[in-house]
Amino acid sequence: MAGVSVADCFRHLPARFPSPGPPINGPDRSLLALLTRYSRTVSRGLIRRNAVYLTSIFAGAFAFEIAFDSTTNKIWDTMNRGRQWKDIKYQYVNKAEEEDDE
Repeated sequence: MAGVSVADCFRHLPARFPSPGPPINGPDRSLLALLTRYSRTVSRGLIRRNAVYLTSIFAGAFAFEIAFDSTTNKIWDTMNRGRQWKDIKYQYVNKAEEEDDE
């Protein structure tokens, strides 16, 4: 392949690719700029180094696990209120103490 340039490899492509859609104006443009800026910040801050990237993944997974567990426990406690040992324990503990006193 001696004598073949990069331009020769891509000569079959059009000089300019068609636009994917109309230009974005108005509030959508500011949202797009905000998302672009945010993604660049994340890329520069977290993904540039492997150790930082893996640490952020593990920390995110740990935080998600804690949030998910506490949310599901609250839902379970709400659905089973009055039927769990922690809700009816006082009835049996008080009866046992009264029987011990006699």
